[in-house]
Amino acid sequence: MSTQRLRNEDYHDYSSTDVSPEESPSEGLNNLSSPGSYQRFGQSNSTTWFQTLIHLLKGNIGTGLLGLPLAVKNAGIVMGPISLLVIGIVAVHCMGILVKCAHHFCRRLNKSFVDYGDTVMYGLESSPCSWLRNHAHWGRHVVDFFLIVTQLGFCCVYFVFLADNFKQVIEAANGTTNNCHNNETVILTPTMDSRLYMLSFLPFLVLLVFIRNLRALSVFSLLANITMLVSLIMIYQFIVQRIPDPSHLPLVAPWKTYPLFFGTAIFAFEGIGMVLPLENKMKDPRKFPLILYLGMVIVTILYISLGCLGYLQFGANIQGSITLNLPNCWLYQSVKLLYSIGIFFTYALQFYVPAEIIIPFFVSRAPEHCELVVDLFVRTVLVCLTCLLAVLIPRLDLVISLVGSVSSSALALIIPPLLEVSTFYSEGMSPLTIFKDALISVLGFVGFVVGTYEALYELIQPSNAPIFINSTRAFI
Repeated sequence: MSTQRLRNEDYHDYSSTDVSPEESPSEGLNNLSSPGSYQRFGQSNSTTWFQTLIHLLKGNIGTGLLGLPLAVKNAGIVMGPISLLVIGIVAVHCMGILVKCAHHFCRRLNKSFVDYGDTVMYGLESSPCSWLRNHAHWGRHVVDFFLIVTQLGFCCVYFVFLADNFKQVIEAANGTTNNCHNNETVILTPTMDSRLYMLSFLPFLVLLVFIRNLRALSVFSLLANITMLVSLIMIYQFIVQRIPDPSHLPLVAPWKTYPLFFGTAIFAFEGIGMVLPLENKMKDPRKFPLILYLGMVIVTILYISLGCLGYLQFGANIQGSITLNLPNCWLYQSVKLLYSIGIFFTYALQFYVPAEIIIPFFVSRAPEHCELVVDLFVRTVLVCLTCLLAVLIPRLDLVISLVGSVSSSALALIIPPLLEVSTFYSEGMSPLTIFKDALISVLGFVGFVVGTYEALYELIQPSNAPIFINSTRAFI
């Protein structure tokens, strides 16, 4: 069985943060980007505009959302929301560019659907530069590489998130009360290092990713969506109450922490890989641009509101995930556990994307009677790799910022503008459009370099020790 055949049958191009197939297989992700099942209008396995909107919202709301209050701290209470708005507008514009280029090649090549990697490859083939045309196949490889890095990076974030939240709940168990409003500091009972918690989760996550069928994962996906939605409602319910005086918060943070803000923000907004599969599955894809803009407006409002309210509520003591700041009462401890359960099951869904890219390469080279063993072995190695990286970088805020700067910026900001220039330059482009695309790509590349450098520098020489003390209100 060749790698190409496996890729054509099984590979799905969606780098979304948390897209998940809770529907039946005919409506889930296993058909989202399958060219063979592509139907444009009125087919029973196509999605309505409302279903597409829900998929879009789920794909952009994940662990990155919980890290945005700290991102606002790294930018400032005024600069943070303004920057989130700008990044959101640019990210949505880049999504629109990708859709436009994909439509162009569908018409030109008489194809029903092209994914992100195909679009970049065809874009390079249209380039006026002969060297790029001769190496156009590397376009798909580059996209696949960043998809793998992004999705495995998400899995690393999940390890750290699970360890931090379970560690806090267990250490505060003796001091947990039913009163969520008294201002009292809870003395945590030391247990074990967070990295040991990560190792404790390792065998369970290995067993989880052994589930290779999306039909089986759909049950876990539905459970994850419900628990995360309930947790998010409870988080909002807490942070809007009794907000402290914000006058002591800096309007603009020091420039040195701004690259960390960029990495976290672009990590949250990186949902560009899900755009083409969702558009492909709509009954009436002509409505997709409207759905895209409506969905991203909702996502941007959610991001800005949670980021600002979380920072206003907890101030300088905000942690890498806002769940770590919630009170040590049973109600909000259950919120941490619920969200952690959702993240645990979402791990398998995030893992599905790199698995479908990497595993066929090894399986196609193994004897037929060893294919299953090789498949499970590669899955185990990949999970162990994400756990190892999480152990080496046990700070949630830095993992999020590093993943966002390294890979999310490439997929969401750098590649799409260059793709537009490569696709349409020979057909004539206005100098203003070329300048706009160049500016977005340059800014994305600067964010990639500076954000990665600052995250690594902060990891090697931390300027501020992580805060582990938790209280029921605003860390008295």
